[in-house]
Amino acid sequence: MTSLFEPTRAGDLQLDNRIAMAPLTRNRSPEAIPTDLGATYYAQRASAGLIISEATAISPQGQGYADVPGLYGTEQLDGWKKVTHAVHEAGGKIVVQLWHVGRVSHTDLQPGNAAPVAPSAIRAHTKTVLIKDGVPTFTETSQPRALDSEELPGIVRDYRHAARHAIAAGFDGVEIHAANGYLIDQFLKTGANHRTDDYGGSIENRARLLLEVTRAITEEIGGGRTGIRLSPVTPANDIVDADPQPLFEHVVRELAPLGLAYVHVIEGATGGPRELPDRPFDYAALRAAYRAAGGKGAWMVNNAYTRELAEQALAQGADIVAFGRPFIANPDLVERLRRNAPLNEVNRATLYGGGAEGYTDYPALDA
Repeated sequence: MTSLFEPTRAGDLQLDNRIAMAPLTRNRSPEAIPTDLGATYYAQRASAGLIISEATAISPQGQGYADVPGLYGTEQLDGWKKVTHAVHEAGGKIVVQLWHVGRVSHTDLQPGNAAPVAPSAIRAHTKTVLIKDGVPTFTETSQPRALDSEELPGIVRDYRHAARHAIAAGFDGVEIHAANGYLIDQFLKTGANHRTDDYGGSIENRARLLLEVTRAITEEIGGGRTGIRLSPVTPANDIVDADPQPLFEHVVRELAPLGLAYVHVIEGATGGPRELPDRPFDYAALRAAYRAAGGKGAWMVNNAYTRELAEQALAQGADIVAFGRPFIANPDLVERLRRNAPLNEVNRATLYGGGAEGYTDYPALDA
């Protein structure tokens, strides 16, 4: 039986084990610049087979939360270089998750206090985080404007440039964030995309931006250093699709020839139930569609996994299992899983914003 603790490959990436650290937004990058404290945080968790960084904006327009990092300016790249160096010194591998939030933003976070952008001018009934007097504050998102089709090539270029910057900053690769109700997912799903041009209507049209972005990035840095994250049925950030099964099977069939390092799938509701009675989905059929189309990338699964569930997933055909919040409180999560040791509890009050408390001060087993 395949073990969580066996080495594996994801495209060009040789991984020491099959445990990934999922992307986790922590709102500790003032001016969108990663800090020395961030370098410590990620290096503490370098025993993961693969670290996927917190979501990182590809452009100022792509920002949607206060104090999240970017990958479009010199100071940001310099900050990330400290992070990647620290992770590599600790023996780890790290990719950056590339992010454009689309409509999940606020005018206070947009250049010139402009409206956030979206496939259609439909407001997301969700909240973002602003920092007010040093305190993280959940705030309703702003009304977006619909993107003109002439703007979309520029967004694709922003993704391409961010991927190039990621490699220059020392990342081992990138993960395209196409999940959780952010811009690419907004284009995919009928609840947010009411367009009547070449980027709306049919499945093929709604998947167009995702595929343009992915092809641009694989051309820039190679498919073997490119992963993608999908969330077929999560309701996160007020997102829904009328018929997700054929949509996502089309997506993975089109991704198959691109030689991706991995496909990262959130099963169920992000950070919530793994099964949604009102949104049934066949994840085994999704993986089968990818493999039948020639997709050879590692298949990464995510959402509320325990060691027992992870071992079941590997036995059923998954290659890598991503763990999210357990990595926040357990920098040595891999060793704790190996020993079946108790896990530290997350301090929810320190999840977003702040300093070392609840960030780099969680104890390891032998500390």
